[in-house]
Amino acid sequence: MVWAVGNATQAAQLYQVVYGMELVAYSGPETGNRDHHSYVLRSGAVRFELRGAVDPDSPLADHHRRHGDSVVDIALEVPGVDRCIDHARAQGATVLVEPHDTTDEHGTVRTAAIATYGDTRHTLVDRSRYTGPYLPGHVARGSSVARPADVAPRRVFQALDHVVGNVEYGRMDHWVDFYHRIMGFTNMAEFIGDDIATDYSALMSKVVASGNHRVKFPLNEPSPVDGSPRSTSTWTSTAAPGAQHLALATNDILGAVDVLRSRGVEFLDTPAAYYEDPELRARIGSVRVPIAELQSRGILVDRDEDGYLLQIFTKPIGDRPRCSSSSSSGTARSASARATSRRCSRRSSGSRSAAATSESVFGNSSGLRVSCVSAGGWRGIHGRCGG
Repeated sequence: MVWAVGNATQAAQLYQVVYGMELVAYSGPETGNRDHHSYVLRSGAVRFELRGAVDPDSPLADHHRRHGDSVVDIALEVPGVDRCIDHARAQGATVLVEPHDTTDEHGTVRTAAIATYGDTRHTLVDRSRYTGPYLPGHVARGSSVARPADVAPRRVFQALDHVVGNVEYGRMDHWVDFYHRIMGFTNMAEFIGDDIATDYSALMSKVVASGNHRVKFPLNEPSPVDGSPRSTSTWTSTAAPGAQHLALATNDILGAVDVLRSRGVEFLDTPAAYYEDPELRARIGSVRVPIAELQSRGILVDRDEDGYLLQIFTKPIGDRPRCSSSSSSGTARSASARATSRRCSRRSSGSRSAAATSESVFGNSSGLRVSCVSAGGWRGIHGRCGG
């Protein structure tokens, strides 16, 4: 995941100190890169590249002025860049960067890029001939941040479970078809109508995934509530299409939430009715973690015939204004919680569920989400849930 941020140096410190990520590579003026600072951080299989413009004429500066801190590139590793680009072009994709090689003393990386929703792109990467720390132009860089003793050497999160994209009103099917034709993805799940809704807003979501389901992209578009355009007006006036949130898989969601909250991370509230209402409790059923432990932390439970998933959403990490499907009224929050429980009832035929937003924050700046998937349960990242 490549981010455009206002201050890459400070953002890199935040993700190391608060989220426990490790700095592994760097590019900037000291290495001959006059356009931007680039810090590459890892946590397990998750890799973030944080880019902050040095040159005021950098395209990164323009992107940040339009969108604030946000994901600009969802990069995908492929076995043959040229073959992928030839197919994408034949299917009508916009090629932003033609296939090309970059080389340094560690070898050669071949890349190209295509456009997707909004100002987001997919860079296609073949690093099979490369042994360096990240990409040519980057040098190995270790962390100078003193790691908090409570997590070393344990990681807070281990993998990227899925990336949610907010697309234009009425264009979700267009982008679903884009991933079908361009990348050969298939439908994995679908949420429509009142599956994800409150009294004030609603959305529709379709999940596309690669053949092995390791890459999952839920795509959201706003949905009118009772025929009213209120749910869509703030979307179009405050935000553009873009990556809405990242779901991060953790082996211990209880421990992860406790650590992150102790470092100042704020999470969205979950109403008490979600845990106490008899109908909702019946749908939650029996999980490995005591309900009281989940309620004390505000952790949600998704369940279907294949198992259950524990998840919690942080509040947005960007500063741009946005519309949230939650509101200050308890009625809206309660409706959102009920939507969380019932949304798994509608599926694409023959497909398993993927996590989708329960209390979605509509904006182009990404918010982080920590999630845990139980072993033998939901398809995707498998691990043990805390407790």
